[in-house]
Parts: sequence; C-alpha cells; structure tokens
Amino acid sequence: MKAWIICWAVALGAAMMAQQALAADDGAGVRRIIVPSRERATDLEVTVWYPARPGGEPVMLGDGEFFTGTPARRNAPIRPGKFPLILLSHGAGLAGNAQALSWIAAPLAEQGFVVAAPTHPGNTGANRSAAETMKLWLRPADISDSLDAMEREPFFKDHLSAGDIGVLGLSMGGNTALALAGARIDPKLLAAYCDTDRLNPSLCDWVRQSRVDLHALDLQSAGRSGRDRRIRFAMAIDPAPIDVFDFESFSSIDIPVALVNLGRAESIPLTAQAAGTAKAIPVSTYATIAVASHYSMFALCKPGAEEIAKAEKVGDPICSDGGGRSRQAVHADLIERAVAAFSRALRTTP
Repeated sequence: MKAWIICWAVALGAAMMAQQALAADDGAGVRRIIVPSRERATDLEVTVWYPARPGGEPVMLGDGEFFTGTPARRNAPIRPGKFPLILLSHGAGLAGNAQALSWIAAPLAEQGFVVAAPTHPGNTGANRSAAETMKLWLRPADISDSLDAMEREPFFKDHLSAGDIGVLGLSMGGNTALALAGARIDPKLLAAYCDTDRLNPSLCDWVRQSRVDLHALDLQSAGRSGRDRRIRFAMAIDPAPIDVFDFESFSSIDIPVALVNLGRAESIPLTAQAAGTAKAIPVSTYATIAVASHYSMFALCKPGAEEIAKAEKVGDPICSDGGGRSRQAVHADLIERAVAAFSRALRTTP
C-alpha cells in the first residue's frame, strides 16, 4: 500500500472518530421507524432526526464509497418541548435514500425541528428499479403514510407542534413536495419524458438501459392528486422532473411554496428550472444559488471520490459544484435558507 493511501486512511479514520466523539454529547438524535404503506409491496423505512438531550449511540449517517457521513446520536432522549415537523423527500440514484440527506436533516433538527424522511422504495441500492423510480405518483403517498405514523408514534406524538407541518424536497423529492402541495402530474408528459435526451439524459439513459418504456407503464393513477392538506408549507430545491406536471395545476396550489435552483440560469438543468413555476404558484418565492450545481445536493465528497467515480463510470460529475465555491459553503447556504423559510412558515423560533 502506498504511503499516501495509508496517510489518507489514518486521517480519515481520525476525523470520523472525532466526529463521533462530538456526536456523543451534541448533535441531532435519530431513530428509525417502520411504516406500513398503503400502496407499496413493502413497508417504508423512515429515518427521523430530532432535537435531543445528551445520550444515545454515536452513529455516522449517509457514509459511503463517495460521500462523507453526518454524525448523529441513535435513540438519544428527545429534548423537552413541542417542535414543528418537516417531512423530507430525497432524490433518486446515488442520493436515493433518506440518510443521504443527513447533511441538511441533522442541522434542521439541531435548530428545533423534527425531520422525518421515508426511503422511497426502488430508488436506490440493490433493489433500485427504473420502473419504480419513475412511478412518481407513489411518492406523495409515502410522505403521507410517514406523517400518519409520526402523529401516532409514542416517542414523538407529544413533542409535535399541532398543525405545524411542512415538506422539503430535493431533486426528485422536489417533484414530490410540489405534488403534496397540489400540483398534478400530466400522464402524457410523463410517458413522453424519455422520448429524447433533451430533458434528462442521465436518468433517461438509465431508463432505456433498464428496458423501461414509459409509454407502457400503467399511468392510470399518475394524474391523481397527491395533496395532503395537513401540510402548510413546501420547499423544493432543484425540483426534477418539474416538466411532467400539468402547468395549470400550479395555479391551484393554496399554500406558500419556496423554490430554489442551484446554478446560473444557463446551467440549471431544463428539467429542474423552476422560475416559471414560481410565477404560476399564487404564493411563492424563487431564489438561485449561482455558484452551485445540481450535484451540490449530495453530501461532501470524500478524498479521491471524483477519480473513483470516473473509474467506475458513474457518468455524472458528482463532486462538481459549479466552480469557485466549496460544497460545504453551498450546504451552509441551503441550511440557512431552509431554517429561515420553515421558521417563518411554521411560526417557530430557531
């Protein structure tokens, strides 16, 4: 083994031990609950971050081959009080599970929110499925099922501030957040989504390699309403695909919505471009973080991750952030915006 590899491994191990030591007395609590699904062939695994008192088992969430984990404390005692609830919806692919978003969920919990995120089945891991991933209309029900469970979960139900419920979605999770707010998918647009590579070449290449024909999917339920009227506020970051919605349905959304795009106007993926959507929603805000990219929603890359991704032919520039700004800085910006937005909307003080 080369000396630089040994040094890198020792340094990484020391950093992880330091993070875990810090998490032993500080940081968010985390629990996992199993939630029955109304429509899936399997139960949902829901990760919940929450404001915690000292204690619990130090853990690293979302740590993997490419990305660094986030420290938390498993089964720590919950802090006294009542807290707003944020339902969190993840994207697909390498970020296709709840714990991949620990980088934003844990800080939100530390700022006084309970954050609950189901892992949407079929979106990641060994059971990853292009067909299941593209059944976008099933995702809002995953969130609603998770909300049902949180309202009756003994550990949390007495610590949730009644009616103070929001949803946060990133990438494909942003599509989910908009559906929960009242936007409706147009089945014809979804069926035609991968007819060309104009909208989403990476996703559609995977769909074709998986021999999935979107026109052949049973889209009978695709245009149904996913609106959950318990949700008072929605925030969507680079929501994709945003271009499969019936555009007229945006005007019927009756809760405030915050939309954020990552990158300069010319670099924002067409399928995530939310400026026009923001204008169509009656009460909305729109912002961009210019020096960032769609991949800034991933956790921090480990040393050498970019080279490993190229060697493994991942295809997407998973460690690219638009140049001139670190991913850590982009994350800090997004966390600050999310804390401020949910604090205003759910009337809490961070």
